[in-house]
Amino acid sequence: MIKRTLFIFCSVLLFTFQSCGIYSFTGADTGEAETFQVNFFQNNADLVEPGIDRAFTISLQDLIQNQTSLSLVNNNGDLIFEGEITEYYISPMSATAQNTAAQNRLTVTVNVRYYNTLEPEKDFENRFSFFYDYPAATQLVGSNLETALDEIYTRLTQDIFNAALTDW
Repeated sequence: MIKRTLFIFCSVLLFTFQSCGIYSFTGADTGEAETFQVNFFQNNADLVEPGIDRAFTISLQDLIQNQTSLSLVNNNGDLIFEGEITEYYISPMSATAQNTAAQNRLTVTVNVRYYNTLEPEKDFENRFSFFYDYPAATQLVGSNLETALDEIYTRLTQDIFNAALTDW
């Protein structure tokens, strides 16, 4: 009896997912799109940190590949992501009694242009920004910088993904 009930439940579940066609566990709605491209995000910020442009571009490509069934292409993609890094700066966030910074904030802002060649009404251009707070006594180099950028890229790419491919 339990096997039969389990079989019926699995059959109904499978039928439900098949009938949805473009259902995704991430909530992504890629429509009829089969391919995407992420053009290089040039670093146009006043403060230039070497390599962040390439790392951000790859992070966005990886997220889309991991959360959709779309194929990455170099040109003529159904969905196109492009833009530039417009801000990369460090600012003090809180002070000590001696009027020195107790905590700093690294902020990265990207300007994104998204084109859906199959549904142009979904195109947009938006700015996305996120930050990472760290103790002022800490040097933001090496693994500290890598940790900060990983956290920032994770949030930025997820925000871009949500804006382009979900209705959240």
